[in-house]
Amino acid sequence: MDAAAYVVLALKASIVLAVLGLGMKADTQDALYLLRRPGLLIRSLLSMNVIMPLVAVILVTTFELPTTVKVALVALAISPVPPILPKKQMKAGGQEAYAIGLLLAVALLSIVTVPIVVSWFVQAFDRTGGIGPLAVAKVVGASVLAPLAVGIAVRRFLPTFAARAAGPVATCGNVLLIASALPLLFVLWPSVQALVGNGTVAIVAAMAVIGLATGHLLGGPEPEHRTVLALSTASRHPAVALAVAVAAGEQTRPEVAAVLLYLLVAFVLSIPYVAWRKRQAARAAVSGTPFQRTTR
Repeated sequence: MDAAAYVVLALKASIVLAVLGLGMKADTQDALYLLRRPGLLIRSLLSMNVIMPLVAVILVTTFELPTTVKVALVALAISPVPPILPKKQMKAGGQEAYAIGLLLAVALLSIVTVPIVVSWFVQAFDRTGGIGPLAVAKVVGASVLAPLAVGIAVRRFLPTFAARAAGPVATCGNVLLIASALPLLFVLWPSVQALVGNGTVAIVAAMAVIGLATGHLLGGPEPEHRTVLALSTASRHPAVALAVAVAAGEQTRPEVAAVLLYLLVAFVLSIPYVAWRKRQAARAAVSGTPFQRTTR
């Protein structure tokens, strides 16, 4: 393998380790959290799977954007939660059980919804291509479902080991993610810069802000639910988005750059939101107000 192949392999391994560590802290009750709360489940799916795809379609049909950016925005809007997001959500005051339950629910649903939406997309925009449920299942299975299931099983049968290993495993995943993402960012940066201009960043930023606002509003009365849904709606699984983009007939490198541009913009814009939610949680803790009323 060449250097690029090793970087991609390390990137995949980092995601698996991060989700495995998350699973070692979870149990089946966390995984089934949303099934016991149909109202929250409906609002979550409305935010992520209905409103954001509509927002993406409105943006790409209203404004003049590079084709790669148009495809990337739609692809991201129909993709599930990124596997490494729950840790960020919990640090911002989000609820662990909801973060895990949403990660699992949307990943499973994407196996059905992503191929359907892609077929509509290629017809509406007069493009060729498509993606099958098996292709989506391979991506979400390898990066979300399998490592999460293994982590939960380890906690179930080896609880002491899971309690000790969860932190180090997740830390190794995060370190490996940074080590593998930096070379990728360096190589793709010229392609990312080529997409900047003519209001592209402003439109990408608008989509990210709308995602944060939509998730926050639809999260319901529980503040920890709002935090999780806001970040989940604004941030999506890059690997699924790239699979969708390639299936829609786009070249791989420009699409990677377009997806990376959105993720970078969304990450920067989420910083003040995360800081605000942390302050809210801290104030609630000082005043005795239960910012997080439930942990499971």
